Amino acid sequence: MTLEIIDTDVLIVGAGGAGCRAAIAASELNQDVLIITKDILGKAHTVMAEGGYNAALANLDPDDTWEIHVRDTLNAGAFLNDQELVETLAKEAPDRVYDLENFGGIFSRTPDGLIMQRPFGHQTYRRTCYAGDRTGHELLGTLTDELRRREITIIDEVYATSLLRDNNHVAGVTIIDIKTGNFKVVRASSVVMAAGGAGRIYETTTNAQADVGSGYSIAYRAGIELIDMEQFQFHPTGVAVPPSARGRLVTEGVRGEGGILLNKNGERFMKKYNPKSMELSGRDEVARSIATEIREGRGTENGAVYLDISFIPSKIIEERLPTMLEDFLDIGLDIRNEPMEVTPTAHHMMGGIKINKNAETNLKGLYAAGEVVGGVHGGNRLGGNALADTQVFGQIAGNSASIHAKSVSPPKLDRKIIDQEYSRVIAPLDRAEGLDTPKEKSQLQKCMWDKAGIFRIEKDLKDALQFIEKQRERVIAQLMVKNKATRYNTEWVSSLELYDMLDVCEMLVRSAIMRKESRGAHYRTDYPTADHKQWLANIIIKNQNQQMILEKRPVIITKWKPPWISNSI
Repeated sequence: MTLEIIDTDVLIVGAGGAGCRAAIAASELNQDVLIITKDILGKAHTVMAEGGYNAALANLDPDDTWEIHVRDTLNAGAFLNDQELVETLAKEAPDRVYDLENFGGIFSRTPDGLIMQRPFGHQTYRRTCYAGDRTGHELLGTLTDELRRREITIIDEVYATSLLRDNNHVAGVTIIDIKTGNFKVVRASSVVMAAGGAGRIYETTTNAQADVGSGYSIAYRAGIELIDMEQFQFHPTGVAVPPSARGRLVTEGVRGEGGILLNKNGERFMKKYNPKSMELSGRDEVARSIATEIREGRGTENGAVYLDISFIPSKIIEERLPTMLEDFLDIGLDIRNEPMEVTPTAHHMMGGIKINKNAETNLKGLYAAGEVVGGVHGGNRLGGNALADTQVFGQIAGNSASIHAKSVSPPKLDRKIIDQEYSRVIAPLDRAEGLDTPKEKSQLQKCMWDKAGIFRIEKDLKDALQFIEKQRERVIAQLMVKNKATRYNTEWVSSLELYDMLDVCEMLVRSAIMRKESRGAHYRTDYPTADHKQWLANIIIKNQNQQMILEKRPVIITKWKPPWISNSI
């Protein structure tokens, strides 16, 4: 194999909100920066984020502060959060939203010209900054324009397959250039992993097709620590019909603007589950409430409930929710006059790569930011915290990576390891017959939805683990790609994605089996309450000698004590 090596100082894997912000930060220290992305620039999942960006600007509610933002985030996260990361998020989110404005971003405004803020679930004050219901679109467009202005190098349609190490230091990544089919190495002194989430491990999801969890898998296989992989958020409101659109996001902004949830009998059922917060309860609670209504026979014939905003003045809907209005008009429903049918949908991974406040991992030179990171959101993410997370930790990761790259010599590459990785990724192409990737993917997604979804129980989880283990054996030995050409072979890329998905699914399921309580988005029907004595703890996962090792570590409590310990800030 003739090996092409691309050299750079700082490599960013992923071009969503976190990756783009990391590249901008890294470029400020005059380092050679390269971004690689599986999609075309500007098409990352960030563009699909609708509702907003949390920052304690106090533009509408003068009493809001970063300290209250911290408390809201910890309460929502069931105190599984890394408190140092949450403080960093809340303190720096305002500066990063002003960065976006300075880059040219346009947000919705109050009558006196300040950034408008709307209420989102589980938040004390109106804190969510937004650009209509296209906030992610505005954010990513702003960042990609800034990348071009700075002439930062971007290679798109590239699939990263593994992290390379030089002993205890990162050395780069192996990649497949989808356009040519060539296997290459990017050597880098620092790497920022910003590869996004894993919603596609489930049958119904808001996530883009690319979100199969490759960042988690790549990190795991390289010996990087991950945290709380059982904590996966199911958004309460995804499109229910038509089937072709099932799972598509219906932004929390609909409920933030006053939308109400009704069962098939016309009952506003959140009164039963949380009469204080109602539709703006935590996402985990609203999702379980909707799922319960459906399971107990009070859902619609389409396995859904109603979300109604038709009583809100049409002008407000048109101004503040234009995407929702257009999306539903496309499928023949006018939300100004009739209710939507919605159902829970897989949305966001709260677990992920373990980092510190400098975005460092346990491998020197490797940093991480965005949804691929765990610890920021704990057991349940507040709507609006994800976009803030991408900007805060993207900036930190890029800056840290650039400083590190300046201080070290270029890493050495291990050709034997590279050859082994080439053999792994080429295997599906070399087989003359074998398993069909789409069928295997579909079976895995259905298994995860049925056995490791919103409601979990030991037997189902163990059944899921057994399925994953057996499927892995089959896939490694028999997965086959029919199209033997390498150029633009999406079937080949899809087969490699399945390997990554299996790693993510196993991490999630093993962690879910281990956590014998209900906390945050992880709900065990056989352990329906939180066990604060035994399980105010994180689950750390690491690959040791090709074995998946899980370790329970107590959550570090600083001044932010849980309410069952103390009510003091």
